[in-house]
Amino acid sequence: MAIAHLNESNFDTVTGEGLCLIDFWATWCGPCRMQAPVLERLDGEMGGSVKICKVDVDESPVLARRFGVSSIPTLVVMRDGEVGGIRVGLQNLEQLKSMLK
Repeated sequence: MAIAHLNESNFDTVTGEGLCLIDFWATWCGPCRMQAPVLERLDGEMGGSVKICKVDVDESPVLARRFGVSSIPTLVVMRDGEVGGIRVGLQNLEQLKSMLK
């Protein structure tokens, strides 16, 4: 499954059902760029059971405010539209998997 890029117009539709991991990031953020290959690996391993999504905080500041994002990367787990967990900072593969349990 491909990593989805979300914005204000499609966020609630995509995250409203199932298990989602959302990465709030920015193109200029070094740790965010380091997080990207980890998310791609996670998508390769678990893509059938979880939607991996990205929100560019510069393009979607309303969503960033909605989730209280003040540092990036911020990773949010949502289950059927409800927040199940939030972590700030670069996460390794095992940390991401534990968030999704």
